[in-house]
Amino acid sequence: MTAGESTCGESPNLEAMRSLPAPTLSRPRSSRGIGGVLIAVYGVLALAATGRSFVQIVTNFDHAPVAYLLSALSAVVYILATVALLQRGAGWYLVAWVTISFELAGVLVVGLLSIFDGQLFPSDTVWSVFGRGYLFVPLVLPVLGMIWLATRGRPGTAADVPAGPGE
Repeated sequence: MTAGESTCGESPNLEAMRSLPAPTLSRPRSSRGIGGVLIAVYGVLALAATGRSFVQIVTNFDHAPVAYLLSALSAVVYILATVALLQRGAGWYLVAWVTISFELAGVLVVGLLSIFDGQLFPSDTVWSVFGRGYLFVPLVLPVLGMIWLATRGRPGTAADVPAGPGE
């Protein structure tokens, strides 16, 4: 065969390979990009709040029981939010919205109460002064989480369907 000639048929193996669907990533969309960062930060806060509340409750519960129980509640919220953000489906999407909304309400209420009536919290909670002890991440994180959930769209909508293999 000369350089200018072509074959009429292709190898059966090559034809079979071309008929296969393009490979796609099997991990959920939520674990990539900004969603992955958001979930990682929620996971870190879940660990931090759990550790903090455990130590506070075990070592000095009588000093500030309300503050320490609020730290434990925040740990549960962060754990549940992390799990909900990792999962797919309409039910988990709703759980994510509820937990993140509750988190924002908690940060705002506890933040305001800790500023205007410091006697309520003789020791800081995770949400005291809007999360000052955590560089205000507890205040910013739920807002970012809500924005991300809103832009991601409810499962089963067009926003939830990947555009293609590169998505």
